[in-house]
Amino acid sequence: MTYRYLTQHALTGEWLSPHLPLTDVEFGPELNGPGHLRGTLTPRLAWLHPELADPGNTLLYVERDGLLRWGGLIWQVEPEGDELKVEAAGWSSYLQRRHDLDGELNGRGPYVNTDPCTIARDIVDYAQSVPDGDLGLTVDATTSTATVGTAAEPWHSRWWETPVLGDQFDDLVKGPDSPDYTCTTWWGHHRQPVRRIELGYPRLGARRTDVSFTSGINIIDSPPVTYSADDYAQVVIATGSGEGRAQQRAIDAVRNNRLRLEHVLELPEVRGKDTLAQRAKAERAWRQSLGNVEEITVRDHPQAPIGSWQVGDDVRVTVRSQWTHWSGWCRITGWTIRPDTPAGETATLSLARADAYHYGTAA
Repeated sequence: MTYRYLTQHALTGEWLSPHLPLTDVEFGPELNGPGHLRGTLTPRLAWLHPELADPGNTLLYVERDGLLRWGGLIWQVEPEGDELKVEAAGWSSYLQRRHDLDGELNGRGPYVNTDPCTIARDIVDYAQSVPDGDLGLTVDATTSTATVGTAAEPWHSRWWETPVLGDQFDDLVKGPDSPDYTCTTWWGHHRQPVRRIELGYPRLGARRTDVSFTSGINIIDSPPVTYSADDYAQVVIATGSGEGRAQQRAIDAVRNNRLRLEHVLELPEVRGKDTLAQRAKAERAWRQSLGNVEEITVRDHPQAPIGSWQVGDDVRVTVRSQWTHWSGWCRITGWTIRPDTPAGETATLSLARADAYHYGTAA
């Protein structure tokens, strides 16, 4: 296992350092976000790397055994005691520093009943169409059946509001049936990095039966399992489009020898009764399950080698401790890899209940 950290000029593509000597590194991607990297450098080595004095204009890559595992932009370099702290974020973080100065993404909008994947690509195209704005970032060609904007309320990008392109991009993936995204990078032709925003619909990732995490095997910490009735309900009342007596409504309920607890699920965008009933049933099913694990730290192991999972994957997690014996499907929403720890290379995975997600239908 060999790690290497490389830097590159954001605008010219010139390679600045083939081996930035970072230590205490942690990095990783995330679901519907840019991901992060943090590391440190000693003062005696910092002067050999003037690019560190140029944040916002320097790209940073993580290479492991010849493969690029992460890429992003250095945004902050700050001395702390006898160390220099370096912080970077993935490709979509660039959009947080850009605005629509022309309105409607320079004529690409407004949008009516438009696939959010199309708007996402237009946002990136607009950001890179102006002088000195081209990061070499691409967005894949995924399409979805979700729609944004209506004839009555089109999706607008008004210049006088100086909208942040990153906020617009992130808003496109917030809906219950919207696509997912994550930031990726790999070596392309002629050893040039590919900088990509990967879209997924109806989801990123897949249910994995070849990867699992178990206490005493590859989970090296003792993660807490939270049992809370705050989210519990065996009765779900889903409300859809319409107002007053004309509002669509579906109720899904079971009796299970427990005190009745109810939850209201508001879905104003849903018009069909069948769809509303399906959503109510799915919501009720996951709210009936108790036990939640939000984070685990794992080591490299044949049961789940580091790098064998993807953002968005559903994996089986089994936690055994003095307090509980819990097992369930969890969705990986991100992770942080630490190459050098006392336990060797480890990864801390951020998790969410897999059955808490509702997916649309692939185009």
